[in-house]
Amino acid sequence: MTNYKTSTVCVQGGYEPKNGEPRVVPIVQSTTFKYESSEQMGNLFDLKESGYFYTRLSNPTNDAVANKICQLEGGVAAILTSSGQAANFYAMMNIASAGDHIISSSAIYGGTYNLIAHTMKQMGIESTFVEPDISPEELEKKFQPNTKLVFGETLSNPSLSVLDIEKFANAAHKHGVPLIVDNTFPTPIFCKPFEWGVDIVTHSTTKYMNGTANSVGGAVVDSGNFDWTKHSDRFPGLTTPDETYHGTVYTESFGKAAYIVKMTTNLMRDLGSIPSPQNAFYLGIGLETLHLRMERHFQNALALAKHLENHPKVSWVSFSGLENDSQHELAEKYLPNGSCGVIAFGVKGGREAAIKFMDSLKLAAIVTHVADSRTCVLHPASTTHRQMNDEELAAAGISQDLVRMSVGIEDIDDIIADVDQALEQ
Repeated sequence: MTNYKTSTVCVQGGYEPKNGEPRVVPIVQSTTFKYESSEQMGNLFDLKESGYFYTRLSNPTNDAVANKICQLEGGVAAILTSSGQAANFYAMMNIASAGDHIISSSAIYGGTYNLIAHTMKQMGIESTFVEPDISPEELEKKFQPNTKLVFGETLSNPSLSVLDIEKFANAAHKHGVPLIVDNTFPTPIFCKPFEWGVDIVTHSTTKYMNGTANSVGGAVVDSGNFDWTKHSDRFPGLTTPDETYHGTVYTESFGKAAYIVKMTTNLMRDLGSIPSPQNAFYLGIGLETLHLRMERHFQNALALAKHLENHPKVSWVSFSGLENDSQHELAEKYLPNGSCGVIAFGVKGGREAAIKFMDSLKLAAIVTHVADSRTCVLHPASTTHRQMNDEELAAAGISQDLVRMSVGIEDIDDIIADVDQALEQ
């Protein structure tokens, strides 16, 4: 499907049925696969042949959906995970280990911040967080001899900071490490990070890609552009023999697919976190309408953001589609056709007023979720980011009055009317 446009790939990518095969990706709800001989099974375990033998490592349904996401992003290989958090963890742990160092943008999802700053620290991996608007010169100073990667979010959750991808990519590559970017909010419909120098992309497919909040999932996609062999000493897990897999050297045996193959044979083998084929099937169905939904999400969010700009009960609005927004210039570069359906704004009166506003909504729901077809709302400082202290919240761009609203694909007039009546309360 490489010659087809994004909309066509959304509908038909990843799976090409042969004569007499199911038109829709089948749900292969089986843990195991039968073979006629022990030799054939042995060859699969030795990575001498490709095939399926255990769903924790690979499954036809999962692979078809992963292939579609891979095609949408323009990568060479991809894998599904059981959640977006698992995707981010795997993406980093595939090349980092105890004694290593990570550089990350500070404007990222609270759960990912905790993963890097605390959980991975307990595993012996140190981290440095930098402001998204850090100068190239200051960014250069943050690298250490043991730095293994740079991480960021294309569009941060919930502060909606647009990552200056080229700045971070140039710095990463100058120091011989890959840039990993979470592209959950814009999706490949509005941003293709590989075109700007990103090496590896992650997704919480639970969000827009699925679109209907019926299954949790994640994905990791490799561009195939980072030359692991050029920096062999820094990434021995990819460029030297893996004794747990019969001395396989992934870069030699699998070329540009080395990174994803290693993730499969090591992390999936040892840690699991694979999605069920049923959940992958739901994700595949959601992807078929992704190009249609993202356009509607953005149009609705822009209309609501413009309405709130002039509302007397609202102190500020953050949405890169607004011409006077601090992120608009970067959005024009990286997200020229739209960003997502998530907006952030402050309710006059601070935290108590923000909570009162949310409690008064009727159409929009208060849920621990974002980016599906239904309009929903959350107060990050007291929920998703409540583990952060005031300093950490400020670094992530989260104020006490910040309300994150994920604008759905309902009629915009109904959404605006609901917001207005709640603000009046």
